[in-house]
Amino acid sequence: MYLLKFEPILKTTLWGGEKIIPYKRIASALHNVGESWELSGVRGSESVVADGPWAGTALPELIAEERERLVGRKIYERFGTEFPLLVKFIDARQDLSIQVHPNDELARRRHGSQGKTEMWYVIDADEGARLRSGFARQVTPDRYAASVADGTLTELLREYEIHRGDLFFLPAGRIHSIGAGSLIAEIQQTSDITYRIYDFNRRGADGKLRELHTELAKEAIDYTVLPDYRTRYTPQPNAATRLVACPYFTTSLCDLDRPLTLDCTKLDSFVAAICVEGSGTLAADGGEGLPIHAGETVLVPAAAGSLRIDPAPRIRLLTSCIE
Repeated sequence: MYLLKFEPILKTTLWGGEKIIPYKRIASALHNVGESWELSGVRGSESVVADGPWAGTALPELIAEERERLVGRKIYERFGTEFPLLVKFIDARQDLSIQVHPNDELARRRHGSQGKTEMWYVIDADEGARLRSGFARQVTPDRYAASVADGTLTELLREYEIHRGDLFFLPAGRIHSIGAGSLIAEIQQTSDITYRIYDFNRRGADGKLRELHTELAKEAIDYTVLPDYRTRYTPQPNAATRLVACPYFTTSLCDLDRPLTLDCTKLDSFVAAICVEGSGTLAADGGEGLPIHAGETVLVPAAAGSLRIDPAPRIRLLTSCIE
């Protein structure tokens, strides 16, 4: 198999901005694009191959045809034709709602779905942009519910000013909210289950207050308080810097101004290569290079034994797989 690009699935939202279209260098008349789903197996929003012999083929169909050659033997045995990750870019012109996602056990019980653990990599941020992650102090479920009712929930949450390259790992159950002025790459489990807790009393296109899931969220929230919810890492120039390793995905950062070849022979997993800055080419097993630039995502099949990254002249790339 060869490297694959997919058509972006653009999602207009109440809080979306105008950064994603130019960032991805695509032609579109859409406005308020809050998300671009780059790789998706979510039912009803499955990614479609953009070009080449498989052009027009939906990702589940491609997995059904190529099986372990595309996703890896263990992944195919576990997930079948459902692609296990959802990769997206997020542009927040306004604050997103304060929300939480259920873990696997709760999601299976309530929705027959897997849960939603995710990570955020900050691609860019306006001056003063912030986000919220986790509680700032110990809170009981009843105190949480009361703070939603009286509009003081934001006072209980940890808030961070963000900058390019900041990283946040959000296990299922962690209360969070992306703030205005943020451009973020998100990698998550394949799930679109979100419990909206507080929405700043905004109204949707129909003029009505948007639905909240305060009680559903009450059981889903992890009330553990941590001293810091940021994920710290030390970038290693011209190498793969591991950012996050969890049962659902392992993500590394390649910040390169010279070529780097990654050994994939023992991986038994696809690799999602997400270009967050710069440009270059990707090549599997010494094959022809595929151009990639900021805002593009390439799926590297599990059958690939190596991935060569050639910056032109510099590239910043996230690579995500399941180990």
